[in-house]
Amino acid sequence: MVPIFTLKLNHKINPRMVAVGKFDGVHPCLTAATQAGKVFIHNPHDRGQRPATHRLSQSTQDSDISLLNINQAVTCLTAGTLGPNTTGDTLLVGSQTNLLAYDVHDNTDVFYRDVTDGANAIVLGKLGDISSPLAIIGGNCALQGFDYEGNDHFWTVTGDNVRSLVLFDFTGDGKNELLVGSEDFDIRVFKEDQLVSELNENETVTSLCHMHGSRFGYALANGTVGVYDRTARYWRIKSKNHAMSIHAFDLNADGVVELITGWSNGKIDARSDRTGEVIFKDNFSSSVAGVVEGDYRLDGQVQLICTSIEGEVRGYLPASKDLKGNLMDSNAEQDRIRELSQRRQNLLLELRNYEENAKGVSQTNSGMGVIPANTQLQTTLSVRAATEAQKAHVELSISTPNETIIRAVLIFAEGIFEGESHVVHPSVQNLSGCVRVPIIPPKDIPVDLHIKAFVGGRTSTQFHVFEITRQLPRFSMYEVTEDSPAAPAGTVSFSINERPQRVVMWLNQNFLLPEVVESPNVTFHSLRGGGLMSFHMASNGQITLTTDDIDLAGDLVQSLASFLAMEDLSVEADFPSYFEELRTTLTEVDEFHSVHQKLTADMADHSNYIRNMLVQAEDARLMADMKTMKKRYRELFDLNRDLINEYTIRSNNHNALLARLKSVNQAIQRAGRLRVGKPKNQVIAACRDAIKSNNINALFRIMRAGTASS
Repeated sequence: MVPIFTLKLNHKINPRMVAVGKFDGVHPCLTAATQAGKVFIHNPHDRGQRPATHRLSQSTQDSDISLLNINQAVTCLTAGTLGPNTTGDTLLVGSQTNLLAYDVHDNTDVFYRDVTDGANAIVLGKLGDISSPLAIIGGNCALQGFDYEGNDHFWTVTGDNVRSLVLFDFTGDGKNELLVGSEDFDIRVFKEDQLVSELNENETVTSLCHMHGSRFGYALANGTVGVYDRTARYWRIKSKNHAMSIHAFDLNADGVVELITGWSNGKIDARSDRTGEVIFKDNFSSSVAGVVEGDYRLDGQVQLICTSIEGEVRGYLPASKDLKGNLMDSNAEQDRIRELSQRRQNLLLELRNYEENAKGVSQTNSGMGVIPANTQLQTTLSVRAATEAQKAHVELSISTPNETIIRAVLIFAEGIFEGESHVVHPSVQNLSGCVRVPIIPPKDIPVDLHIKAFVGGRTSTQFHVFEITRQLPRFSMYEVTEDSPAAPAGTVSFSINERPQRVVMWLNQNFLLPEVVESPNVTFHSLRGGGLMSFHMASNGQITLTTDDIDLAGDLVQSLASFLAMEDLSVEADFPSYFEELRTTLTEVDEFHSVHQKLTADMADHSNYIRNMLVQAEDARLMADMKTMKKRYRELFDLNRDLINEYTIRSNNHNALLARLKSVNQAIQRAGRLRVGKPKNQVIAACRDAIKSNNINALFRIMRAGTASS
């Protein structure tokens, strides 16, 4: 299979910023962000010259390309139908401070909005019951949706900086949900502003794409790509290269889309959505920038369009019916033959081992890996406090019940070990029937430990492989303690209509307890932060959590509510030290805003002064007054240096402001996570209204009580 067209554009392309739009309603145009704050629009179908505007101009290097001046670094872009009465698609371009909706056909701005939280990712489409299509941007821990008039119809917060977005019907109710990939390794599913599901990964989620039905593809910053069907992962693979772009396209004409991935080493591959098997691959000479689709030849057939960062574009047609299934060329078939030959060799070697083992059994039972019939693998998990020699950890003990020894242990676990696997290989002098492995989970999430152990006799040269899976509970890094010298100041209280035994069951399932607890009143010591966390349930169903860690409190509330299948939960909470930090942050936000406005005004004054100075210098030159001209240009040089210094100050101020705004958005998200269902959505919406009206006291009342009324 070869490309049906290849283009070489004289413009570099920014990774992950490629789209195809029909801006006149008929002709598809390849659109991409390029260097120096510009977006190029490639339109080989309409050769008529467009009138230049302050934004749109013709490229001097290529007559088919128009350049859109954004005048700041582009961070994301997309194209699609936004307004009800527009001729064609609308181009949407995001930066760290603004969102531009542009009508390319009429050369006009549809709207231009300031976005204080930035725009790292963008998606266009319908969300839930909201009637009009929305341009939804993800930025600094926040999500914001604009309609065709630039009105803000949707806003909510998420756990960390957003890196990827996709809209599709995740729940199967006929309405789109919003999937959000972020830097805290989570994929969150929003039904409008309600969080309905969370999927935990082990790296930043850089790309998401809808496949079909409830199935979607994803890519991580560590080179992993894979496919989920709702919350169940079908498959994943990991590469040493980075996935730059993923897209769903039926390349082999079997009626089911494949996952197309463009890689940082220039490779393009298509994988089966069911198995992850590669059915097609090709190579660019430089990193892939984006993968999109469109009828670029206007012949009624949609092509897969792949672009590289150097501006190379290739289009591929779906396979013809007689090629249906496998598109690999003869080289790939040779690779497959080599792979099968290697597997044959391995199987022959394994068969020879079995034959030698059988001979050995007939001669002697020693040295040939024969083990007693009652041999089994036993595992225990226990919490271990920090010592001088070792950090606090969870100890996984793997043992056998007889005189056999464990020669080696392999453990596969997501998000715990570097490379997701860990091998323990005791030296010959230290062989025994027990191996202890320290585990330090970085976050409070349940993790499956897939364990493989090589078991045999002391003189064995061949070993039996035992496989077992053990789950690490969600809150495994907390140790039960009796003494509590200083109780935490942070509290969360709420009422539930459940028997204490159900809460006890949740405690036993989610914590590593030395023995089964029978009372819901228990105190834990955190092995990560060193603080205390106590859990108390009164006879009337009132539960009180005390901890100074607001994130932990939110995790506990969400976990308990999920276990008890609670749809709505109102909570009263107070975290004095955290709220005091937030109050300081809000004061700093006001200060940084004031400084930003002053610096902007100063720069405008300086720009006007420079303009006047330049006119005076040129006047002096024309009048041959060299003394005055030199004086004015010296002053211009000094002013220019001052402007550069002011820009540095302004840039530092802006970065500091973004960091504070991120903290504020995270605080709103944390306050929301202390509640479940409608109360959670109400708290997030009320917090935003309080910040908009600069009512700080109301903000803290909402975070504490869930409502603004005192």
